[in-house]
Amino acid sequence: MNIPENLKYSSDHEWIRVEGEVAYVGITDFAQHELGDIVFVDITTEGETLEKGEVFGSIEAVKTVSDVLLPVGGEILEVNAAVGDNGEASLVNNDPYGEGWLVKIKMTNPAELDELLDAEAYHNLIGA
Repeated sequence: MNIPENLKYSSDHEWIRVEGEVAYVGITDFAQHELGDIVFVDITTEGETLEKGEVFGSIEAVKTVSDVLLPVGGEILEVNAAVGDNGEASLVNNDPYGEGWLVKIKMTNPAELDELLDAEAYHNLIGA
Protein backbone atom coordinates (compact mmCIF):
# COMPACT_ATOMS: atom_id res chain seq x y z
CA MET A 1 0.00 0.00 0.00
CA ASN A 2 1.42 3.37 -1.02
CA ILE A 3 1.27 5.95 1.82
CA PRO A 4 3.42 8.99 0.95
CA GLU A 5 5.14 10.63 3.93
CA ASN A 6 4.55 14.20 2.69
CA LEU A 7 0.74 14.05 2.92
CA LYS A 8 -1.84 14.26 5.71
CA TYR A 9 -4.72 11.78 5.89
CA SER A 10 -8.27 11.66 7.21
CA SER A 11 -9.77 8.63 8.90
CA ASP A 12 -12.25 8.64 5.98
CA HIS A 13 -9.38 7.83 3.57
CA GLU A 14 -8.85 11.21 1.92
CA TRP A 15 -5.40 12.79 1.60
CA ILE A 16 -4.37 16.44 1.45
CA ARG A 17 -1.20 18.06 0.08
CA VAL A 18 -0.60 21.74 0.82
CA GLU A 19 1.25 23.85 -1.76
CA GLY A 20 1.43 27.46 -0.64
CA GLU A 21 -2.05 28.99 -0.46
CA VAL A 22 -3.82 25.99 -1.95
CA ALA A 23 -4.24 22.34 -1.09
CA TYR A 24 -4.95 19.31 -3.26
CA VAL A 25 -7.37 16.64 -2.01
CA GLY A 26 -7.90 13.09 -3.23
CA ILE A 27 -8.59 9.58 -2.00
CA THR A 28 -5.89 7.27 -0.74
CA ASP A 29 -4.42 4.25 -2.46
CA PHE A 30 -6.20 2.12 0.16
CA ALA A 31 -9.57 3.75 -0.65
CA GLN A 32 -9.24 3.31 -4.42
CA HIS A 33 -8.21 -0.32 -3.87
CA GLU A 34 -11.24 -0.95 -1.64
CA LEU A 35 -13.62 0.71 -4.13
CA GLY A 36 -12.35 -1.25 -7.11
CA ASP A 37 -12.56 0.01 -10.68
CA ILE A 38 -13.67 3.64 -10.58
CA VAL A 39 -15.97 4.55 -13.47
CA PHE A 40 -17.24 8.05 -12.62
CA VAL A 41 -16.27 11.01 -10.43
CA ASP A 42 -19.10 13.44 -9.62
CA ILE A 43 -18.07 16.75 -8.02
CA THR A 44 -20.45 19.70 -8.35
CA THR A 45 -19.19 21.83 -5.45
CA GLU A 46 -16.71 24.04 -7.33
CA GLY A 47 -16.92 27.59 -5.96
CA GLU A 48 -18.56 26.47 -2.71
CA THR A 49 -17.06 26.82 0.78
CA LEU A 50 -17.52 23.69 2.86
CA GLU A 51 -16.72 22.69 6.43
CA LYS A 52 -14.34 19.93 7.43
CA GLY A 53 -16.05 16.55 7.02
CA GLU A 54 -18.68 17.78 4.54
CA VAL A 55 -19.36 15.80 1.35
CA PHE A 56 -17.80 17.51 -1.68
CA GLY A 57 -18.60 14.83 -4.25
CA SER A 58 -18.94 11.15 -4.95
CA ILE A 59 -17.01 8.40 -6.65
CA GLU A 60 -18.78 5.64 -8.51
CA ALA A 61 -17.08 2.30 -8.83
CA VAL A 62 -18.37 -0.78 -10.63
CA LYS A 63 -20.15 -2.08 -7.51
CA THR A 64 -20.67 0.95 -5.25
CA VAL A 65 -20.93 4.72 -4.90
CA SER A 66 -18.96 6.46 -2.14
CA ASP A 67 -19.11 10.03 -0.88
CA VAL A 68 -15.84 11.94 -0.57
CA LEU A 69 -15.40 14.24 2.42
CA LEU A 70 -13.30 17.36 2.82
CA PRO A 71 -10.47 16.66 5.30
CA VAL A 72 -10.30 20.39 6.21
CA GLY A 73 -12.71 23.24 5.60
CA GLY A 74 -12.22 25.40 2.55
CA GLU A 75 -13.39 26.81 -0.74
CA ILE A 76 -13.39 24.42 -3.68
CA LEU A 77 -11.27 26.34 -6.21
CA GLU A 78 -11.02 23.73 -8.92
CA VAL A 79 -12.23 20.25 -9.80
CA ASN A 80 -9.68 18.09 -11.61
CA ALA A 81 -11.06 18.02 -15.16
CA ALA A 82 -8.83 15.04 -15.94
CA VAL A 83 -11.03 12.83 -13.72
CA GLY A 84 -14.34 14.76 -13.87
CA ASP A 85 -17.37 14.47 -16.15
CA ASN A 86 -15.50 14.15 -19.44
CA GLY A 87 -12.25 12.93 -17.95
CA GLU A 88 -10.77 9.56 -17.20
CA ALA A 89 -12.04 8.44 -13.76
CA SER A 90 -9.62 5.49 -13.79
CA LEU A 91 -6.79 7.99 -13.10
CA VAL A 92 -7.96 7.83 -9.48
CA ASN A 93 -7.15 4.09 -9.51
CA ASN A 94 -3.92 4.42 -11.45
CA ASP A 95 -2.39 7.52 -9.81
CA PRO A 96 -4.38 8.49 -6.67
CA TYR A 97 -1.66 10.82 -5.31
CA GLY A 98 -0.71 12.42 -8.63
CA GLU A 99 -2.89 12.90 -11.71
CA GLY A 100 -5.88 11.40 -9.85
CA TRP A 101 -6.34 14.28 -7.38
CA LEU A 102 -9.96 15.40 -7.04
CA VAL A 103 -10.16 19.04 -5.96
CA LYS A 104 -7.97 22.03 -5.26
CA ILE A 105 -9.08 24.09 -2.24
CA LYS A 106 -8.25 27.24 -0.34
CA MET A 107 -8.28 26.25 3.34
CA THR A 108 -10.35 28.38 5.70
CA ASN A 109 -8.50 27.17 8.81
CA PRO A 110 -5.03 25.67 8.17
CA ALA A 111 -4.83 24.66 11.85
CA GLU A 112 -7.27 21.83 11.00
CA LEU A 113 -4.31 20.08 9.35
CA ASP A 114 -2.99 19.35 12.84
CA GLU A 115 -6.05 17.16 13.47
CA LEU A 116 -5.25 14.86 10.54
CA LEU A 117 -3.16 11.70 10.51
CA ASP A 118 0.45 11.53 9.39
CA ALA A 119 1.61 8.62 7.20
CA GLU A 120 2.50 6.39 10.17
CA ALA A 121 -0.83 6.96 11.92
CA TYR A 122 -2.73 6.30 8.68
CA HIS A 123 -0.69 3.15 8.12
CA ASN A 124 -1.75 1.98 11.59
CA LEU A 125 -5.40 2.90 10.92
CA ILE A 126 -5.65 0.68 7.85
CA GLY A 127 -3.48 -2.06 9.30
CA ALA A 128 -1.21 -2.15 6.27
